[in-house]
Amino acid sequence: MQQQVLSVSQLNEYIKMQMDNDLLLSSVLIRGEISNFTNHYKTGHFYFSLKDDNALIRAVMFRSYAQHVHFVPESGMKVIAHGRVSVFPRDGQYQIYVDELLPDGIGSLYLAYEQLRRKLEGEGLFDPARKRPLPPYPSRIGIVTSPTGAAVRDMIQILGRRFPAAEIILYPALVQGADAPESLIRGLSTFYHDISVDLIIIGRGGGSAEDLWAFNDEELARTVAASPVPVISAVGHETDVTICDFVADLRAPTPSAAAELAVPDAFELKQGLNGAAERLSLALSQSLAHARMRLSALSGAAVLRSPQRYLEERSMAVAFLSQRLDSAAISQSERARTEFSALTAKLGALNPLNVLARGYAAAFDDDAKPVTRAEGLSAGQNLHIRFADRTADAVITGIRESE
Repeated sequence: MQQQVLSVSQLNEYIKMQMDNDLLLSSVLIRGEISNFTNHYKTGHFYFSLKDDNALIRAVMFRSYAQHVHFVPESGMKVIAHGRVSVFPRDGQYQIYVDELLPDGIGSLYLAYEQLRRKLEGEGLFDPARKRPLPPYPSRIGIVTSPTGAAVRDMIQILGRRFPAAEIILYPALVQGADAPESLIRGLSTFYHDISVDLIIIGRGGGSAEDLWAFNDEELARTVAASPVPVISAVGHETDVTICDFVADLRAPTPSAAAELAVPDAFELKQGLNGAAERLSLALSQSLAHARMRLSALSGAAVLRSPQRYLEERSMAVAFLSQRLDSAAISQSERARTEFSALTAKLGALNPLNVLARGYAAAFDDDAKPVTRAEGLSAGQNLHIRFADRTADAVITGIRESE
């Protein structure tokens, strides 16, 4: 059996196909040191190699991914790269196509954070379109946090000062440690199913990355995303960003800021109401003044000062109009009579009886149809001769040409 001879291109394409179908190579995380780094400014692509003490692999990061790198890569820098391994058929050399690049030394926690963030973002849980607006005047606010510490005291104090009409319900939860995510989820579920609230604040005060790690839990993030009411996430300080912040309807930089954002300022509302009351009072005063002016003008009218005189004047006006109406009716009647007489004269001139009165006669057959021509008549046929005052019955004895 003769073995198939492949071209170099066919071999490289086959190797590329095999590597592209390998699930392990389709998504890899590797740690290494950058060498031979080149930023191709015309295209925006990054070209470099990743190496360790014993090996080296070529790498490329296309512009669409490179523009999201939040640090400046350089040779000698230790990094963690995510991407896929494939072959560039023209050179026959395999390389890693990097889609995310992180500086090494951030630890396993940050790496796990980035992986979860990328996963949930891909599912659309961070989409701004799914974020809901906060209620303008919440009557009941649920807080899921530790019952001790400055954070909860600050939130309660600010909420009470800004909007004392709102009822504050605290669910005491663990905010640190291995059991914290489950405790936070129970707090959210309590407000979802057992205690009705208009708004939920979940969070804690500042701390290290390890202290805040409970708020990067995947199940907690999904519970926040599934909330039936708006959720404010207030974890740590302004520079601390957790997965919970991404999925919440609003991220507050601190717990105190969350309380500020959750409710309106009652003092400002009162000032607004006072201003509205003043504007309403002014509008009413202006309306009353205008009504008084109209009343004054009407009270000076002739009909109110001398009703009898007003009625007499109106009576005279009615009499004048009645006289004009009578004159118009008489004139119209005369014109109608004149037109009627003229039409009667025209009809009289056209009346055939008037013609008969001048000595003429008209002949009709037995069907009372007028006979106007001799054609169709025959001897012995009956005729009826109509004169002006009488009708004579006759019989045709003969028909001849007129002399």
